[in-house]
Amino acid sequence: MTIKMILLPLFVQIALTFGLFCWMAYHRTTLIRSRAVHPRDIALRQPNWPPHVLQVANAAHNQLELPMLFYVLTILAIITRKADMLFLVLAWIFVISRLAHAYVHVTSNRIAIRGPVFGIGLLVLIIMWIVFMIEILLATP
Repeated sequence: MTIKMILLPLFVQIALTFGLFCWMAYHRTTLIRSRAVHPRDIALRQPNWPPHVLQVANAAHNQLELPMLFYVLTILAIITRKADMLFLVLAWIFVISRLAHAYVHVTSNRIAIRGPVFGIGLLVLIIMWIVFMIEILLATP
């Protein structure tokens, strides 16, 4: 298993996060420049943005929550040399679930779809952590 293969899902997750934040910044800048939104109405993080901008912002901020545990686990798996094929498959499932979650978030935003997609990613990440912890705790010194 090469470092590139292990880091590729992490890079895709980071690209998703940066992409959403850039998209959010574009929308916000456009609205402020066009005077559709006044800075005083959003200066203290008030949710006074149009709904489509809030959707993108919420999707972007959501990428700073659960994925943090994925980032930490990937780094630890590399350092401890526990990133195997199972890790890689689960990492890709997690990242695909995050891509799907973000897609639903910025399009239909249907909770009935978004919730289960989030749940899949959460479950996969929990499994990844459990496998990692077991491998570490059962490893011989």
